Amino acid sequence: MIYIHVPFCKSRCTYCDFFSTVPGDNGPMERYTEALCAEIRRRAAEMDGSLSTLYFGGGTPSVLPLWCLSRILLTLEEVGHGGPYKEFTLEANPDDIVTNGLPYLESLRQLGVNRMSLGVQSFDDNLLRWMNRRHNADGAREAVKLVREAGFENLSLDLIFGLSNLSDAVWENTIDEALALKPEHISCYQLSIESGSALAKMVEKGEYEEASEELCSRQYRILCRKMADAGYNHYEISNFAKPGFEAVHNGGYWARKAYVGLGPSAHSFSGCSRSWNDSTLDSYKRTEESLSTEDETVETIMLGLRTAKGVDAAFLEKNSMSGSIETLMQAGALVKTGNRYRIPEDHFFTSDEIIRQLI
Repeated sequence: MIYIHVPFCKSRCTYCDFFSTVPGDNGPMERYTEALCAEIRRRAAEMDGSLSTLYFGGGTPSVLPLWCLSRILLTLEEVGHGGPYKEFTLEANPDDIVTNGLPYLESLRQLGVNRMSLGVQSFDDNLLRWMNRRHNADGAREAVKLVREAGFENLSLDLIFGLSNLSDAVWENTIDEALALKPEHISCYQLSIESGSALAKMVEKGEYEEASEELCSRQYRILCRKMADAGYNHYEISNFAKPGFEAVHNGGYWARKAYVGLGPSAHSFSGCSRSWNDSTLDSYKRTEESLSTEDETVETIMLGLRTAKGVDAAFLEKNSMSGSIETLMQAGALVKTGNRYRIPEDHFFTSDEIIRQLI
């Protein structure tokens, strides 16, 4: 599993605190690409191709010129980790897709990309402007149309809920609009206020009030109902897929598979340690920390219970607080299916609290 962070955005979203910079011209792109290719060569021995996935995230990977993408892929091939990949995902802003058009998408396919992830977020133009997104609702629809014309058969859409200025009616319409486009996968995230984001500053100034727990819970229930009615599998707290289109790469994260993160601010995981690059464009340093047995146990439970598969029963019974499993099962917050415990969908929204009670 390989993750590549692309730290470029043409504009910064209201809610975002990820490391990114406005490229301006090709200078920063070239510096980034050279540093990334050097890191690929340096860390080639760490790369495990067992799941054969490659994921370009950001930032906004779709602002990366094709020549940069090509050079990165050639370097991966040079060190023995080239494609074809079982799953090769590239995150994209709908505006970039519309601006670059069909030739760009066809080039992505030729380079091996087989899964597109579009950051749609909403189909309400007022909310999109408030988020400082570069596209509008029509642009999102046009981007999906182009992705399909280019022959992509695995498309994921990102949506956001849990905003105090998002009404239930607008949220329902957004879900309906997304479903009408028939994507294979939909990821839905509750808005969080991250330190350092423009939104956090708005909260400090009294310009935005965080959505209530009741509103967020209600909108999550609306989401679950509509996705189930449309035949999507709710396989992870924030993720829904048509059967057979569950994200392979992200599934590896939840199963604690080893992965290599490349580029500024990217994180890596070896199975017993974590490491991360600092947030500089090209001369970034890497920090590593070892995980204790307790850390590994907590992660296994926490990540496993985020998924519909849950956690091995014997493992949870051995590593949970005395009496916690029984208490949660009596409350309907935990169920046992075969040899695994899982959180039922109607309690997914309170999973953090359920996990805290267990560990």
